[in-house]
Amino acid sequence: MDAEATRGRTLVEESREAVVVLDEADRVLMASRRARQTIEGIREGEPLPPELLTGAAGVIPFVVPYELDGRRERLVYLSREGDTAAYEELRSGFTAAVSHELRTPLARLLTLLETATLPGEDTRELVDQATREVEQITELIDEVLFLSELESGARVVSLGPTPVAPVLDEALDELAERAARASVELRVECDRAVEVAVRPRMLRVVARNLAENAIRYAGPDTTFTLAVETDADGRVTLVGRDDGAGVDEAELPRLFERFYRSDAARASRGTGLGLAIVKHVVTQAGGTVEAHGGRGRGLEIRCSFP
Repeated sequence: MDAEATRGRTLVEESREAVVVLDEADRVLMASRRARQTIEGIREGEPLPPELLTGAAGVIPFVVPYELDGRRERLVYLSREGDTAAYEELRSGFTAAVSHELRTPLARLLTLLETATLPGEDTRELVDQATREVEQITELIDEVLFLSELESGARVVSLGPTPVAPVLDEALDELAERAARASVELRVECDRAVEVAVRPRMLRVVARNLAENAIRYAGPDTTFTLAVETDADGRVTLVGRDDGAGVDEAELPRLFERFYRSDAARASRGTGLGLAIVKHVVTQAGGTVEAHGGRGRGLEIRCSFP
């Protein structure tokens, strides 16, 4: 039963929906992180504000009653008016953006294949270029699918404590060859005893995307450091910083948008999804993400976990 209770609490906690579990007296037994963060008045152990069950607060309840060991409980999904329309608008925009991003490498690939049929062309070089275009398309599709799974809740981010240092070491080791080709030095600064409540796979995704961002955009002869800071409250912050080209301060808030690339980075072959994925993983773990820096002053991404 303990395992089942833990599993049930995890499913509610990590739900992408605003969902609460109520007892017969309308006291909140459990609530998802999304419910606690987006709707005022939800506290475990306290009665649910009655206006949330009547729709008077602009929140639409969907109630699923059930019995457990003779106790009557209710599972209540809470959605705001207009959520569906907003979701459809977001989905439509995302689909259009993906289509646009796929057209560019596909157009280059078609041009390369057509050129390879012409007499006197270096076929081997053209095939190598075409292979790189296919690899970029594959990377884009993989990241779009991964981001979609994060948003749908199909990927669980937080389950238990994970030692941070081994994951960071592994992530940077995997990128050592690419970093050397780009003349970017990779470093890790982390207390070996620090743990964070994020699955190892998800922590590796964050570390790898932060490092890849620096490898692509920081520029040659630069250093990228993954550092871990802790405060008196036990909050852990993963910091990815480089001393490279940086971006304009006005662009910093947009770095986590899907497919956004600063003006200086538009010639890069990146997907424009790496930092968006970082933000989704960190926020699903209950954390926050911030970008700091400026043109010519490098870039620092701070990922704070509870």
